[in-house]
Amino acid sequence: MAGRFGEFPVRWERGLEDLQDRFTRITRSPFGPSEEEVRANLAGEASADAALALVDAEQALHEDNGRPPVPRDLTAAAFFDVDNTMVQGASIVHFARGLAARKYFKTSDLVDVAWKQVKFRVTGKENTADMASGKEKALSFIAGRSTAELAALGEEIYDEIIADKIWPGTRALAQMHLDAGQQVWLVTATPVELAQVIAKRLGLTGALGTVAESHDGVFTGRLVGDILHGLGKAHAVRTLAIREGLNLKRCTAYSDSHNDVPMLSLVGTAVAINPDADLREVAKNRGWEIRDFRTGRKAAKVGVPTALALGAAGGAAAAVISRRRESKAS
Repeated sequence: MAGRFGEFPVRWERGLEDLQDRFTRITRSPFGPSEEEVRANLAGEASADAALALVDAEQALHEDNGRPPVPRDLTAAAFFDVDNTMVQGASIVHFARGLAARKYFKTSDLVDVAWKQVKFRVTGKENTADMASGKEKALSFIAGRSTAELAALGEEIYDEIIADKIWPGTRALAQMHLDAGQQVWLVTATPVELAQVIAKRLGLTGALGTVAESHDGVFTGRLVGDILHGLGKAHAVRTLAIREGLNLKRCTAYSDSHNDVPMLSLVGTAVAINPDADLREVAKNRGWEIRDFRTGRKAAKVGVPTALALGAAGGAAAAVISRRRESKAS
């Protein structure tokens, strides 16, 4: 992948071929998981691969930023959904607005995308026909375009539209984890190139997003697996945790949507941010913290924010103690 994120490593394209071969073998078996489950797993693995490749490329460009390193907590991380959790509204609609303003597609297409998002927000449920239609339009738009072009457009549109739509409260939570030396990842159905722009602008570790297949820096018009949502997000987080040596029991996840319950259930601490009705109910039943920045209401679970903060501080303290011991030993 060319541009400010550098090139996707050769191992990424080879890994992509391996994932596709595995998908073909599994779906041929009459005793294996459903095709939908396989696609979700494939999307999760591809997302983790792409996210780590983008972070590696970005770090190679900025090896020395002149800032003292924060003591790292190597086994804990935070995972944030994007739409209505980190960003007010749907990030893909915001990007679509920017693209429509640049005459990349018709305003009627933007209205269609926005209407489907409104239906999703009102019902809280994903419509299969809407998802298929949206996926088809998105893939037809990017087919034949370069990955570098999409990333550059994403940077422009972030600065113009999205920067002012970040929830300050959620951003502060992310900073709490960063200050504790933890990795902080966005997890979203938005294309990984655009999600990475948001992560980079916020100073986060990186982003897990939907992966569109590309060859030699050009999109083919096909997805790797499927859109990253539901079970796919959970599988992406689990895959990343394995590759980064994270302890999921020490990790935290944040989301507004009931569709992200698989991801929220995967970690030791789950937090509902601006939750839809179904997620609010699940959070109350499971004792998860609830924070609603839309109304300014305080968290529903008194004392949990303190526990979160203490956990983060404890992780940072452990990292400092570990470093002191290492320096004494040397």
